[in-house]
Amino acid sequence: MTHDDLRLDEQALSKAAEIGLSTQLNEADKIDIDVKTDLFKAVQGQVDSIAIAGQGLVMQKDIRVQEIDLHTDSIDINPLSALFGQIELNQPVDATARLVLTEQDINRALNSDYIRSKLQNLEFNVEGKTAVIEPRDLELHLPGRSKIVFHAKTLLHDEIGKTKSIGFTATILVKTSEQSLLMESFNCTPPGQGISLELAIAFLQKIKELVNLPYLDLDTIAFRVKDVDVKKGSLTLHTEAHVRQIPST
Repeated sequence: MTHDDLRLDEQALSKAAEIGLSTQLNEADKIDIDVKTDLFKAVQGQVDSIAIAGQGLVMQKDIRVQEIDLHTDSIDINPLSALFGQIELNQPVDATARLVLTEQDINRALNSDYIRSKLQNLEFNVEGKTAVIEPRDLELHLPGRSKIVFHAKTLLHDEIGKTKSIGFTATILVKTSEQSLLMESFNCTPPGQGISLELAIAFLQKIKELVNLPYLDLDTIAFRVKDVDVKKGSLTLHTEAHVRQIPST
C-alpha cells in the first residue's frame, strides 16, 4: 500500500469524524480532524492518534470557544464502525487540549443556563447565620496583567426569609506559575453591608471549585483546567480532556 493510499484512508476517517462532530455543535466557523492510522490498523481497532482543531465552535451548552486544539495518543476503536467511515471508541481516552475564549464568549457562557446551574446555592456565614446568594446578572472583564474582574448583581436570601439586592465587583489575580487564584479586591454595592469578607471568601471558593470541574462538556468530551493564561480580552485554558466518544452521524 503506497503512502498516498494510507493518506486516503486517514482522510476518509478524518472526514467522517468531522461530519459527526459538526452534528454535535450549534455553530462552527472551522473544524478539522486528523486521524493517524491505516486501513489495516483500523480494521483491527487501532488508531495511532487523533487531533481536533476548531475555530468559532458553539457547543450545545451554549458555550462558545474561539479556538480549540485537542490531541490524543493511540486509542482503540470499534473496527466494524471504522469500515463504514465512523470512529467509535471502545473505551474513553484521555487527551490534552488548549481552548481560547474571548471576553464575549465567557460572558455568553456565564449567563447560560448550564453555568448558572453551577453557580446556584452559594452559601456563606454572616454573623453565625447562613445566607444564600442567587446570581442574577454576571459580567466578566479581562483588562490584562493576569487579572479577571467580575461584576455581579445578586439576591441575598437569609435564614428568616428576607431577601435583598447585593451587587459586587471582584478582581482576581491569576498566578500562572503557581496555578493559584488570589483575590486582589472585593467591593459590595451598596457599601456598608458588613458581609464583604464572608462573601469574598465564599465567591473565591466557588470560582476555584468551578475551575476544577469538567465544565465544558459536549456530552462526549469533558475538559478539566490545568493552567490558565489571562490576557487582555481573552483567556486560554490548558486542559486535560476525557473523550468518551468521537461523535458520529
